[in-house]
Amino acid sequence: MLIFDFRVIGNKLLAIRKKAGLTQIEVAEAANLSDRTYADIERGTVNMRIETVLKICEALHITPDEVLTEDNPNLSAKQADLLEELSKCTLQQKETALELLAVYLRSLK
Repeated sequence: MLIFDFRVIGNKLLAIRKKAGLTQIEVAEAANLSDRTYADIERGTVNMRIETVLKICEALHITPDEVLTEDNPNLSAKQADLLEELSKCTLQQKETALELLAVYLRSLK
């Protein structure tokens, strides 16, 4: 599930940065941002463009998923529902669905 609350994103960035043992200044420099801008991002007081998110993620060696999404406790149930629906499909429909999933997964790399 996507996160749209900049305070939540900022808190996640703070936790990831501290776990990596980095300072705000180090992350800001690596992401080509001012110290003040990065500090404001961690506080969740500024809106970020996607380019900024990508720069920060690169500086922290993480994927955007790690800061822009939250765990979904219903994921197992959703997966089970999809597998149940897939089991009801014809062989051709299953092959198509699996190929679509494979294309999507390859796009993540």
